[in-house]
Amino acid sequence: MEFSLFGHMERTSDEHSHEQLNQELIQLCKMADDGGMRAFWTGEHHGMEFTITPNPLLSLVHIANHTKNLRLGTGTVIAPFWHPIKLAGETASADLLTGGRIELGIARGAYSYEYERLMPGMDAWEAGQRMREIAPLLPKLWAGDCAHDGEFFSFPSTTATPKPAQKDGPPIWIAARDPNSHEFGVHNGFNIQVTPLWQGYEEIESLMDRFNAACATYDGPRPKVMLLHHTYVGSDADDVLLAANQLSRFYCYFGAWFQNKRPVNQGLLQTLTDEELAANKMMSPENLHRDLTIGTVQEVIDQIKRYEDLGYDEYSFWIDSGMNFERKRDSLSRFINEVMPAFQ
Repeated sequence: MEFSLFGHMERTSDEHSHEQLNQELIQLCKMADDGGMRAFWTGEHHGMEFTITPNPLLSLVHIANHTKNLRLGTGTVIAPFWHPIKLAGETASADLLTGGRIELGIARGAYSYEYERLMPGMDAWEAGQRMREIAPLLPKLWAGDCAHDGEFFSFPSTTATPKPAQKDGPPIWIAARDPNSHEFGVHNGFNIQVTPLWQGYEEIESLMDRFNAACATYDGPRPKVMLLHHTYVGSDADDVLLAANQLSRFYCYFGAWFQNKRPVNQGLLQTLTDEELAANKMMSPENLHRDLTIGTVQEVIDQIKRYEDLGYDEYSFWIDSGMNFERKRDSLSRFINEVMPAFQ
């Protein structure tokens, strides 16, 4: 099994500057690079201080200048916010500027908050259809002289410029959950990213079943499958319980952003009260302690061994948590120095 780091700049208040958050993220990426992680992944989000990456390719080029070996992936770009020619060209340019280190994860997006600002009237179904039209065009645009007449995009013969540094272009990953999205990704020869969020081992197992079912109906080489999961490696049991409480708060904010009903000011969601946090039983610390990959070193090793036994090729340490930098740093250090060696 290979390991990667997933993260953004993030804040739920204006206590810390964006400059400080940027420097802290670079430090975490340097740790991942020096520690032998395969890749760093970051997503695309707009107008939200909760996750700050309006252009992940720009962020990855910046991180490339502070790292040496780390592969640099979008986890993910939101396909309906891009024209395929623009996405192909900017991805190829980022690949050139990073010396061929880019990997392109693609998704339909999740937040209606973003849809209604960038693509008013678009729903999740249309977003998914746009993704399905865009993703297969990218290798054709990198190869050159691609013409297209589709439902959402039509253009005469076009070649993306510059050419990507990697032969045939960066590897493409599709964020998949339902069986149809797994089948779409696998049957196009793309790798698969899965994110069970707070739903625990049964969902992790079910996502692998969907991937395997898609592979069973595909004649080509088996793609890779990556599991992205919130992770915390604690120094002791009390530290783990504190992490469960902090991740509970994070997921309460995640749910509030997803529901898109709460006032937003200066990119910050109206603060959740202690009563509102306590009322969200689904995201309780007890549930998240059970269902996320959090624990002491040996507990986390044991959890990830179960994922490895299911057949996952890569485990991505999702570090967004609302915790301060020091807690993120220390958890990642324990993961690199004490968890990863158990898989060598």
